[in-house]
Amino acid sequence: MFYTTKIVDKVRVPPKKLGAKVKDSLLGICQEDYEGRIKEEYGVIVAVTGIGKVGDGHVIPGDGSAYYEAEIEMLTYKPQIQEVVRGTITEITEFGAFVRIGPIEGLIHVSQIMDDYINYDSKLPGFVGKKTDKKIVSEDNVLARVVTVSLKGDTSSSKIGLTMRQPFLGKSEWGKIDEKSVKEKDEKGKGRKGKGPVKEEKEVKEKKEVKEDKKEEKK
Repeated sequence: MFYTTKIVDKVRVPPKKLGAKVKDSLLGICQEDYEGRIKEEYGVIVAVTGIGKVGDGHVIPGDGSAYYEAEIEMLTYKPQIQEVVRGTITEITEFGAFVRIGPIEGLIHVSQIMDDYINYDSKLPGFVGKKTDKKIVSEDNVLARVVTVSLKGDTSSSKIGLTMRQPFLGKSEWGKIDEKSVKEKDEKGKGRKGKGPVKEEKEVKEKKEVKEDKKEEKK
């Protein structure tokens, strides 16, 4: 999920950038220092969008730079557990599929791609469902659910786990297949419920007949 975030931090402005407007200098420095980095509490810092309030600058003896406490406005992205995300398949391997979601990639393990037995086709490359004929290859757009999140330092060190094994996730055309499957399961369930009371009534009748037979034997 994307967020607009504000933090207050102390920013160092080197001598060569002191000639410009303070906010312009701070914006350029913060964009260079923050964008693309990950902070656990905020997620991925996608962009520094502006500078808010700026405190008085001060210097440190022996350092020609000026230091300003500034309010930094940012656009961040932090995936949440159970969140449904839209992404694009960037790579298919034997162990799963990588998906670009916003500014970061997640992995759909082979066991979480679809609720079907699947084959890996190295020629595509991609995966194909044995019963449903669902297919997934690079550049496909998909819906997935976030199941694990581990954000560390930068995007290459972070790990996002995804699943598409629930109905109506995956590719948009899978929806019709899932809808048909859900209807079939509902119909089977209704069929079983309908047989339940009949079976129960039969058992009661049989027990009653057994009791009557025993009474007659005693007589």
